[in-house]
Amino acid sequence: MPVFAALGDDTRLSLLTKLGGVPRLSIAGLTRGSRLTRQAITKHLRVLQRAGLIRGVRRGRESLFELDPQPVDEARRALEHISRKWDEALGRLKKFVEK
Repeated sequence: MPVFAALGDDTRLSLLTKLGGVPRLSIAGLTRGSRLTRQAITKHLRVLQRAGLIRGVRRGRESLFELDPQPVDEARRALEHISRKWDEALGRLKKFVEK
């Protein structure tokens, strides 16, 4: 699932956190407070876009980016499902070991 691959990087998680708190941000806005170059941020944004986690829109010469919460919610639900399955399996193992 490309969403999990995209979420597996600290820089991309940081970009998503920034985008989660505002309607839209430019590359300059996303670069602010980071030691990364605009080019590096742009590469990370492309990964996030390919995974469907963000959308970009052009406003004149500027690109603005916004979070698409649906893939994040789907990933959260998938992880919760996996977590429940692991809890169930560990519960069965515990009962087996304690007999």
